Amino acid sequence: MRPTLTAFQASPDRGRGLARDMGVRWAFEEVGQPYDVRLVTFAEMKGPAHLALHPFGQIPTYESDGLSLFESGAIVLHIAQEHPGLLPHGPHARARAVTWMFAALSTVEPPIVERSMAGLVERDRPWFADRLPLLDERIDVRLTQLARHLGDSAWLDGDFSAGDLMMVTVLRRADPAMLARHPTLAAYIARAEARPAFQRAFAAQLAVFTALQSGG
Repeated sequence: MRPTLTAFQASPDRGRGLARDMGVRWAFEEVGQPYDVRLVTFAEMKGPAHLALHPFGQIPTYESDGLSLFESGAIVLHIAQEHPGLLPHGPHARARAVTWMFAALSTVEPPIVERSMAGLVERDRPWFADRLPLLDERIDVRLTQLARHLGDSAWLDGDFSAGDLMMVTVLRRADPAMLARHPTLAAYIARAEARPAFQRAFAAQLAVFTALQSGG
């Protein structure tokens, strides 16, 4: 039975591959696992059927063989554990790859998301102009640290892994102008985006937006 992924019927990212299903699509493509997608509206996400899968009423969710999961990082880790290709064989290298997954979601992503949300909901508040440089500095510190670790390496720890997949998924949510100040990271993202699996995943999620725009 093919696993089923839920995704936005009308994603607010307008087909840019920034919604949370993108990382899961990418993981499926990397390991060569066919999958189905069930598109949900914002109203359906808050309904009983979806809340039974995701108690916080978000996307994505994963269903396969009686197992249902939520949280993109947990889903990607499950895919990586079930299929070869996203985790190294050696136990120490596998543990480091998982560590980078957690680092992406727990250390690098929070300031990026906070900056994005502030721009959406606080822009008209009197404190926004003073707060913005502080938010940007927090992101820049993390990007500087990450770039220093990456150095001249193609990937975070040896070959491409689920750690890189999650890190690049997070970095793509950052302000392009901030990423441009870190050429090492810009090149890192470009390498990942050039992977055929990424290209297939991006095309699949973009097709949903394109169909919506055309009335399909």
